[in-house]
Amino acid sequence: MDSKVCQSCGMPLNDENLGTNKDGSKNKKYCKFCFENGEFKDKGVTMKEKIEKLVEFARTKMGMDESQARAMAQDVIPKLKRWKR
Repeated sequence: MDSKVCQSCGMPLNDENLGTNKDGSKNKKYCKFCFENGEFKDKGVTMKEKIEKLVEFARTKMGMDESQARAMAQDVIPKLKRWKR
């Protein structure tokens, strides 16, 4: 596997949650929640918006408090391939 985490959202990758390329093959850089049929599901989203989505996910699904979730998101997202300038 190319990367251990989705290069859009930071989710740990495994064979079950890989995104797909246009030809239906598995994409080893992105998860299925971010990337499908060779395209990002949230085309046009900014890095700031992606950070807010991750904060909300971490709060509601992972039980983190907001400051903890925000610190994690602000640390992880800018380092991912999709968001590096």
